[in-house]
Amino acid sequence: MSKLRFGIVVFPGSNCDHDALTVCQSLPNAEARLLWHKNTDLEGSDVIILPGGFSFGDYLRPGAIARVSPIMQEVVRHAKLGKPVLGICNGFQILCEAGLLPGVLLRNIHRRFVCKMVHLKVLDNQSIFMGDYQVGEVLRMPIAHGDGNYFAPPEVLDELEANGQVVLKYCDATGNITDAANPNGAARNIAGILNREKNVMGLMPHPERAAEALLGSTDGRRLFESLVQRAVVQAM
Repeated sequence: MSKLRFGIVVFPGSNCDHDALTVCQSLPNAEARLLWHKNTDLEGSDVIILPGGFSFGDYLRPGAIARVSPIMQEVVRHAKLGKPVLGICNGFQILCEAGLLPGVLLRNIHRRFVCKMVHLKVLDNQSIFMGDYQVGEVLRMPIAHGDGNYFAPPEVLDELEANGQVVLKYCDATGNITDAANPNGAARNIAGILNREKNVMGLMPHPERAAEALLGSTDGRRLFESLVQRAVVQAM
């Protein structure tokens, strides 16, 4: 089979693009390239990643300027065709600003930037992103953001949960979803969601920074491996 091609969009201010590139290039049956935000095509990419960072300095609000970059028209088209798009941290904010995911990311409730390892509970594994995880499993990944407070109206939150679109919630080390385990005030401890079609995922934790034992966790690597594994199955 041909290799799964990851395209990682680089905006002015992105700072996790090369972390994502390194992980994707290390996967068997995969290749990866960086895509400048002014590109008007995705250069044959199968999976698009919007990486973490501070696109355009987070002026106006995180992701608000990046969403109108030329490449985003193609990213939206890619998503509407049912192809995978993954947004990590600032990428999650961009996906919400672009209307590819519901809700918004507000300032952290305590108004402080937070950078630390957190625990996450897996709530759904039926998507192309989460197939290598078990429901109820507790993961460890780092977060680093000032605007990670996920918000949506109650009826939208109910719909997300009813449809299995909430895939990750902040929890403690034993898997209890508590206020104390919520690092930013996110509604219902939500850390990662899918769109209704489940081909677009956004999450505030950084799986690309939890992909080698040297980094303190390898739990994030399996998200990228899930994407490659699904591509292998579909090619059989």
